[in-house]
Amino acid sequence: MKLETSKTARPSEASLAPLLVATGIEKTFEQTRALAGADLDIYPGEVMGLLGANGAGKSTLSKVISGHVTRDAGTITLDDRPLNFRSARDAIQHGVTMVMQETSLAPDLSVLENIFLAELGNPGLLSYGKLKRKAEEILERLGQKETLPLNLEVRLLSAAQRQLVEIAKALALNSTLIIFDEPTASLSPPEVERLFQTMTTLKRSGHTLVFVSHRLEEVFAITDRVTVMREGRTVAKSLPTASLKQSELIRLMVGQEMKTAALGRRDHQAVRLSDAPILQVKNLASAPAVRDVSFNVHRGEILGLGGLVGAGRSETVEAIFGLRPRQRGAILLNGNPFAPKKAADAIRAGIGFVAEDRRIQGIVPDFSVRENLLLGHLAASRKFGLGYSERKLKLEALLQQLELPPKRLDASLLTFSGGMQQKIMMARWLLLEPSLLILDEPTKGVDIGTRTSIYEMLHEVAQRGAGVVVISSDFEELLHICERIVVISDGASIADVPSAMLNEEKLTLFAAPRTSMEQNSSFLRDIAGDLNGAAFWALIDQDRLFCLYAAVNNHLADPGFRTADTPTINDTRIPAALSTKSTEFVVDPENELATLLLSVRSNRGHDMGWIGVTLPAHRPRPSVQEIQSRIDGVVSSLTKSH
Repeated sequence: MKLETSKTARPSEASLAPLLVATGIEKTFEQTRALAGADLDIYPGEVMGLLGANGAGKSTLSKVISGHVTRDAGTITLDDRPLNFRSARDAIQHGVTMVMQETSLAPDLSVLENIFLAELGNPGLLSYGKLKRKAEEILERLGQKETLPLNLEVRLLSAAQRQLVEIAKALALNSTLIIFDEPTASLSPPEVERLFQTMTTLKRSGHTLVFVSHRLEEVFAITDRVTVMREGRTVAKSLPTASLKQSELIRLMVGQEMKTAALGRRDHQAVRLSDAPILQVKNLASAPAVRDVSFNVHRGEILGLGGLVGAGRSETVEAIFGLRPRQRGAILLNGNPFAPKKAADAIRAGIGFVAEDRRIQGIVPDFSVRENLLLGHLAASRKFGLGYSERKLKLEALLQQLELPPKRLDASLLTFSGGMQQKIMMARWLLLEPSLLILDEPTKGVDIGTRTSIYEMLHEVAQRGAGVVVISSDFEELLHICERIVVISDGASIADVPSAMLNEEKLTLFAAPRTSMEQNSSFLRDIAGDLNGAAFWALIDQDRLFCLYAAVNNHLADPGFRTADTPTINDTRIPAALSTKSTEFVVDPENELATLLLSVRSNRGHDMGWIGVTLPAHRPRPSVQEIQSRIDGVVSSLTKSH
């Protein structure tokens, strides 16, 4: 199908007239023309996808519609009534709300107070009891009732948690039109799925949604129509999502054919894990989020830290970088004890850190691009004066790599798109050529072209011999750019798995909080108890087993491993069964154990590992069909949630 510029869905395709129509919207910030004639039709009861590369004008158009920015030209109508919002509050009163990509919460107020921030300015007394009950209902709908304590101050939340508060705040307003600007940037697959379920519920209850995202797979999963912007203009409007292909959307976004993002797995043989690691983390504890984390990073390796929001991933790397105190554990850098008391200690030791929230933790808004780029240099230098000349040649090379004209070095960083800001934050550390580079959500809120550039930069850093640690809530991203993934759950590292043996479903199983997986462990305990033996759920990769869950009711049936253990097959008490993977009970004569392994697959057909039952060999055994039928029903319900 060939797509023409500014192609629009025919009126007959719409079941109703548009709820909101924006025509010829223009906006200029100083010397930057953000919108140059943007159009948007939003149909009632639908999810409209708003796409475009970084700097295309998506966020600016969204802010114009939601009253955060006043337009220079153009018209907006809502239900055929002309609109000219003077403020976000004005838009809210007309039923239009925006969930911002860069959160704008009150840091010293609680989660509850932020959710109902708009009501705090209303006259009269507020019933905190009623607000609390309403907030709990909203968080329940989002699946976040346990992870977002209502009395906690927002300044103590992670960036992903703050994003969830923004979403809850929009739901509290019960708006007719809700604009979601990159709401999934910090969310992992299960959390994205919960958000999409909430969005579907909102749509069915009569809300109209706009979904701004760079993740094309999400656009195809949740939207009814898409509108594409490029360089401040609308190039395709209200196209039915079902009629499109991913390659066509990419071409519309970037204006040319583009190769698939460089997501190919790296050569695992290129990294010699037998060499001494550059970084060793042993039983690290940093209250309250980090309880017991251990992992190694080798030269030339890209290591992923996987887990869900609130698992303790960001807090772990912040402790390594000297931003959080440690209560327990050891850190070795190049084999030597390392105990940074502040970030400057880590920088001088050769560690770079790209934080999750670039607006709060990375950017100095009043500084130019040059000054932001050279902040790391200032922290690393012990000399008198700025010493910028030392980095001149390297800086020029980086500017060329970033495709940033030297004449824009002295421009404010805030005049650049989010994707360019993120690349500049990375370049800050590449300028210092660190031996270890840590990145927290490096592709959060960036388009497919910028994402590819960031992957290329990471590969170059690793190829030069540095160690790289990546935190990402995008599990597909972790699986494709990392050699290994260390899974952190409830503040503890619970698995260290080669990425080649994982898929998103398996990684989600590992990442699920131990405290919230009672259904899985209860299921295995029931089997082990009823059969007076042992039951386990595990992944098996060549000569190694990765145990997700294990329940041992009879010590005589102990398979030789427990939950989160990663033994070699020969180190277990059932090596014959694990090697054979037969559909019948296999006896390991040395330990007199009989084990049955049954393959587990998700509802989409993905391999989810094996469920095993181990019994003393001399005991009578149930039929394979009996165990299979018992497992099938429960596994079906378990894998639906993953």
